Amino acid sequence: MGGNLADVAIAAGHDVVCTKRAGSRVEHLAHLPIRWADADLASEDDLARAFAGAEIVIHCAAIVVTGKDADDVMRATNVAGTRHVIDACRRAKVRRLVHVSTVAAIGVSDGTRDATEDDAFNLAEHHMLDGYAETKRAAQDLVEAAVRAGEIDAVIACPTLMWGPYDVKPSTGRLAVELAKGRIPGGTPGTNNVVDVRDVARGLLLCAEKGRTGERYILGGENVTYHELFTRIARIGGYRAPRFVVPRALATAFGWLGDVAHRVGVPTAIDSMSVRWAYCPGFRFSHAKAARELGYAPGPADEGIRAGIEWMRARGMS
Repeated sequence: MGGNLADVAIAAGHDVVCTKRAGSRVEHLAHLPIRWADADLASEDDLARAFAGAEIVIHCAAIVVTGKDADDVMRATNVAGTRHVIDACRRAKVRRLVHVSTVAAIGVSDGTRDATEDDAFNLAEHHMLDGYAETKRAAQDLVEAAVRAGEIDAVIACPTLMWGPYDVKPSTGRLAVELAKGRIPGGTPGTNNVVDVRDVARGLLLCAEKGRTGERYILGGENVTYHELFTRIARIGGYRAPRFVVPRALATAFGWLGDVAHRVGVPTAIDSMSVRWAYCPGFRFSHAKAARELGYAPGPADEGIRAGIEWMRARGMS
């Protein structure tokens, strides 16, 4: 997210300062006229110095690891780090904070409609609450509480599944890597919402400019099944497409085996929680509020997928 946000903000004429931890590698952003400030999320003083003179702060740093319980590092980064950002914004007299949350901090619908910003946070009752969603929701709650207390002016953005360039790890781009290696023979009927990360970056600037104080805005794109998503990635990347929809009973059996493996200390890519996510019909979202209030208008998700694959290929990653 960070690289795309910097790219889009610079193109829009903004003077951009990015924070990084000392020693972080940022060579992939060397072509952008970014001013860098060394700052650790664990240090409110670092952040306040970095934010000095800034009109807008967009907080998108987080540990994104799904399917696992929260550990101390994740809580320190996602929750305590957000508290430090809030306090640093107040000290530096920042006009507005845009906090980048996630739709995982909203919840899921019953599968017959798209979830909105007003839906109840219900992942726990669906046995789908992992450490990432838990800590991002806690961070979001901190921002909303700070707004209610009059500490800061803030807007909350909730992006969906992002695809595009600058996917260094890679994150979502890992799907392209796995498809290229023939490791995804089938898909599942569960849903997700896919969006070009550059549209999300533009949406964050709209949140800064037009968002209503204390409001949440879903920045999404297209609702798709995982089978459809894998098929589209394969088509765009020239990979072999998934050949079938995986029966839930089969996936459930593998999920149970994964649970057993976890209990004896053997890491696996699949467990019961990941199966529930893969077959959930309600992880689908509407960005109508952002369209109506901000003028948010995302393009085709395929453009983000294509840009992401091309960026990774240029670096020998897929």
